[in-house]
Amino acid sequence: MTAQFPAVLPTYSRTSLAFRRGEGAWLIEENGTRYLDFTSGIAVNALGHAHPALVQALTEQAQALWHVSNLYDIPAQARLAEALVEHTFADTAFFTNSGTEAAELAIKMVRKYWYEIGEDRPTILTFEGAFHGRSTGAIAAAGSEKMTKGFGPLMPGFKVLPWGDHDALRAALDTSVAAVMIEPVQGEGGIRPLPDQCLKDLRALCDQTGALLVLDEVQCGMGRTGRLFAHEWAGITPDIMMVAKGIGGGFPLGAVLASARAASGMTAGTHGSTYGGNPLACAVGAKVIEIITTPGFLDDVRRKAGFFRQRLEALVAAHPDVFEDVRGLGLMLGLKCRAPNLDLVKAAQAEHLLTVPAADNVVRLLPPLTITEAEISDGVNRLDRAATALA
Repeated sequence: MTAQFPAVLPTYSRTSLAFRRGEGAWLIEENGTRYLDFTSGIAVNALGHAHPALVQALTEQAQALWHVSNLYDIPAQARLAEALVEHTFADTAFFTNSGTEAAELAIKMVRKYWYEIGEDRPTILTFEGAFHGRSTGAIAAAGSEKMTKGFGPLMPGFKVLPWGDHDALRAALDTSVAAVMIEPVQGEGGIRPLPDQCLKDLRALCDQTGALLVLDEVQCGMGRTGRLFAHEWAGITPDIMMVAKGIGGGFPLGAVLASARAASGMTAGTHGSTYGGNPLACAVGAKVIEIITTPGFLDDVRRKAGFFRQRLEALVAAHPDVFEDVRGLGLMLGLKCRAPNLDLVKAAQAEHLLTVPAADNVVRLLPPLTITEAEISDGVNRLDRAATALA
């Protein structure tokens, strides 16, 4: 190793915290210090840390079979795919290890669809503030200078539109467009929900032009907004959907869900994954789906989300010099700040509360779906103390 160059590639600006254990909504350092976790691994630990049912599912599968190639049938993978098809718009699913991999397949699926039917449609429309992953294809789709600088030449075929500019969308979405790719709620972009009517209109425009609608629900899916997937609030369905983060409850797992039409070009040999859909990941994913789709679970998420938002609205009113407003849906909420958001993240950490920054000077609040009202109140009280310290 070169002297003074770290063994771990220094691509993250890390804090000095190092956690050794997790319990529900809490992370614990080696010395026993407890932190209330309103990040959930950035919407990954949907059921909290070390959920007993997930630990059991993982342990039982680990004692039987960890990995087998996709050259063979994998019963656990088939069961998870069937559960996803049952509970969503999709006719089929392909499993990946991450949201970035899901984005790559979604892009390939779109392009292969138009190739197979003999139409030249080179353009995928995306939106400013988007985040679809960190592969070369995903950063090209987002078009953010922060992510693309130094990594050119970028993959061609993407046109990035202003967020919320309906006229620009209507002008761009013609019969040369292959697909529109969008997050129903932008996460990294600052917890910006797409209004239901906009999503309905977007679906209608895609239907009129034949373009495929690709939804990125990597961060906002799996119950995070109070529905299994965020697009359900608008009463529409996509053609292709990217899923990850919460679907594995902390175990690396992603998926691309698609209609039969959109997936029709993806025949044998067109895509693959060494680890995607492995028995360990699928056993955990199946248990996550089972728990989140249990009758009453999402009703409880929506009830707690209403309570959380009410408490946050009062917090904003009490600290108008620190906060501007509350954004988001369900348990995917953001505090738009007047003070620098990184200052609030640090002040909250001093109160042993973990939050995560986002664009547009927003602090993201992404607690586990299993959080209690008492823990929500505890977290808001810590935010109150943090805001007081800043003021």
